[in-house]
Order: sequence, then structure tokens, then C-alpha cells
Amino acid sequence: MKQFNIKIIISFLGLTSMLNGVFMLIAVPFSIYHNEPEQLGILQAGLTTIIIGFLLWFFNRNAKKNLGKKEGYLIVTLGWLMLSFTGTLPYVFTGAIPNYTNAFFETISGYSTTGSSILTDIESMPKGILFWRSATHWIGGMGIIVLTVAILPLLGIGGMQLFMAEAPGPSADKMHPRITETAKRLWIIYFSLTFTEFFLLKIAGMTWFDAINHAMATMSTGGFSTKNASVAHYNNFPIIQYIITFFMFVAGTNFILTYFVLKGKVRKVLNSEEFKYFFFGILGLTIIITFLIVNHQDPNLVTTVNHPKPWGETESAFRHAIFQITSVLTTTGFVTADFTMWNSLATMLMFSLFFIGGSAGSTSGGVKIVRHIIMIKNSLLEFKKQLHPNAIIPIRYDGNPVPKNIVYNILAFFILYMGIFITGSILLTLFGLDFQSAMGAATSSLGNIGPAIGSVSPVDNFEHLSIPAKWLCSFLMLIGRLELFTVLVLFTPFFWKKC
Repeated sequence: MKQFNIKIIISFLGLTSMLNGVFMLIAVPFSIYHNEPEQLGILQAGLTTIIIGFLLWFFNRNAKKNLGKKEGYLIVTLGWLMLSFTGTLPYVFTGAIPNYTNAFFETISGYSTTGSSILTDIESMPKGILFWRSATHWIGGMGIIVLTVAILPLLGIGGMQLFMAEAPGPSADKMHPRITETAKRLWIIYFSLTFTEFFLLKIAGMTWFDAINHAMATMSTGGFSTKNASVAHYNNFPIIQYIITFFMFVAGTNFILTYFVLKGKVRKVLNSEEFKYFFFGILGLTIIITFLIVNHQDPNLVTTVNHPKPWGETESAFRHAIFQITSVLTTTGFVTADFTMWNSLATMLMFSLFFIGGSAGSTSGGVKIVRHIIMIKNSLLEFKKQLHPNAIIPIRYDGNPVPKNIVYNILAFFILYMGIFITGSILLTLFGLDFQSAMGAATSSLGNIGPAIGSVSPVDNFEHLSIPAKWLCSFLMLIGRLELFTVLVLFTPFFWKKC
């Protein structure tokens, strides 16, 4: 009979809390630089979080180092909750978001890289708070759990169980046979890309503060902006929007492929089925929606720059189309135009992207493209089996046969995903939202997307939701970020059975 290793779980939560507190303290210099009175509240929040974490770790530091799969699932889920609950402290201590439900919603929206917000006047918020808000994106993007995995060997703890629970997607690719080395290299790439985007945005005309915040939000595919109008604030700076579009694309691509590109192994990228669908899908949809915007909508609905016609309208339509498609597909959630104001077909195409998601192994949320590829191949295979029922025909992905258990897992994931979406939509209607808004809020939260349709469209926010609706959306964000099984397995009776 095996018992849970409770002490190692609590010890890990303490370590997570301490790291979270350190990140909070990084926001203090921003507040000091702008001479804001909130600097004290942020400092208190950081120190409080570190103290809580230290006490949890200190009294359990001698725990046995054995770590099983069940402990891995508990640590990831509880670790994310620990991040979210302690992450509210800067908002609460400074009074920037005094309502705790709103503070928790904003926090988990940050860590889950959803980007949904309850703030109605972002530009009036203290700079230190805005930095912390963006930092929650950046922490959650790659996962502070993975960061911690990289240093766990120093404590004598193996990290494979944590990595598999944090990244439970269908791909088992590793950049390095040792999981700790994988985690370290992921963070090096993540940091390098963030810094590169920050540098380019600064050159393109952003202030250094806006550049660092948008870079963190982009690489995490989060979508929090420092501007009320999101990236639409820079509609007269096309270069800024193209830079963000490029880095959203990179962030939505499997980080393993990014690593291969940096190593000069471009052929591996070109041979990836998922990358081909991702790249050509964005390109094809951009052409279609650009055509729809130019020919079936008043061009004044799309902000244009002062280019000679017809190039000015066409470039603007193309820019907004590729930006919004990439933003939604990668679940970033930045906004340059209200796609719900485009014609019905364009809006429907945009909404369909809510159920696709980016690449496996990226910071994006959603179902993931690779799952759709395998489900489509499995469906086509069933037609062949109708004609040849005794034939053994494997599903192939990137030229390799896909094991049956992976196919079953993907099918189960999609059924569960759609079931949760439908259930969440129904509950949100009971909590006061209309049908369209309920569907939008549910799919946005579960897919970690941000802006949706209805009363939570790209020009609205989530502040008007009732308290129960905000907590439900927060739960959907959590399970969506951890890809359903990691959290929901905790609600099954057999998880808690001794074995």
C-alpha cells in the first residue's frame, strides 16, 4: 500500500512560492523608478510570499526524495494554485484590484496566459503593477514548474514526473535525454527570444517599458497589454504589429523546432507536419480574410495608415487579418481590430480558430494542431476500414506510426474538451450571460485565448461577469492551461486509492 509523499509536495509548494516572491520583487524597481506609492505594497507582497514559501519548505526540507506520478500531478496542480493565490497579493496589498475575486481572475488569467481582463482603464494602473501583470504571463508561459525542474536535481529530486505532468501533450520529443537539461535549454531559448523582441520593439518606436511588457506577453502567448486599446494603439506603426505577429508565430511553434532552427537543422522543421499545417493554415486564412475585409466590409472599420489607395486599404486589411489570425490561433489574444465587426463569414472563421490552438510544445493553449491532424487521419482511416475491414493500416505522423494509446488519448481529450466547453457554456448562461457571450467566455477561458465574442469581444472585457461566472472561468483557465487530464484526474476516485 503506497501513501502520498505529502512532505515533498508541501516542500515543492514552498519552493514555488519563494520563486514567485522573487519575481514579485523584480517589479519593485519599476515602481520606484516611476515614484509610485504602490512600491511598498509590492515589496510587502513579495516578502510575504517568500516567507510563506520558506516556512513550507523549511519544515519539510528533510522529506524523502521519492516522487511518483501521483505526486507529480498534485504538485503541478497545487503549484499552479499556489502561484495564483500568492500572485494576487500585489494587487490586494496595493489596492490596485481590491476585490479578491477580480484579483484572482486577473492573476490566473495571467499565469494561464489567457489574457482575459477585468481592468477597465489599464493605462491608469501603476507601472509596477502592470509589470507584475505581464510577469505572470511570462512565468506561466513556459511554466515555473519547468523552471523548478531544472534546479530540483540540486535538491536530490528527479524531475521527469513534473515535466510530463506540466507538458502532457501528445509529443514526447526532447532536446536532450536529461529532462533537467531540456528545461534549462527551453528557458534559455524563451529568455533569448523575449529579449530579442523587446529590443526590436524598442527600436520600432515603443517605450522601453511598453516594449518589455509586450515582449513578455507575446512570447508567453498571453496577451496582456499596457494600453487600453491593446496593440490597436499602434495601428499607425505597422512595423510594431508585424514584429509582434512574427514573434506570436514563433511562440506558437513547437519550441523543439525553434531549437533545431537555432542549431541549423532547418530540414527537421520543414519536414514537420504540424509546422506545415500551422504555417500554411495562417497563410491561407490570411488571404481569405484579407479578401473578405477589402471586398465585403466598409474599409473604414479597419484602421488604415496613410498609404496611397488601393495599397493602403489592402496592406491594412492584410496586416489586421494576419495579426488577428495569428493572435487567436496561438491563443495570444492581442487585438488590433474588432473581428466581430467584420462580415459574418470572417467572424465565423475567426471563431472556429478558438477550437484549434497552436503547436504542441509551444506556450499556446487550445486543443493543439497535432491533435487535429491525428483525429482527421483517424477519421479518414475509418473510411478505408469500411472497405478493407481486415486490413491493418496504422496512422502515420511525420512518417512514423502513431501508437493506438496515443490515438485513444487524443480522442478522449477532444471529447472531454468539447464536453467541458458545452457544460461551461450552459453554466455561464445560468450565471447571467447571454448565449453568444457564454459560448465566447467558455471557449476563450478553456482555450486560454482572451478576447472572444458577444459581451466579451475584443473591445470589451470580463469585468461585468458575476462572481460565480468569474470563478468558473478561472477554473476553465486552469484546466485548459494544464491540458485537462492533469487537473481532472484529481477528481477521480481511483486517483486517491492506495496502491
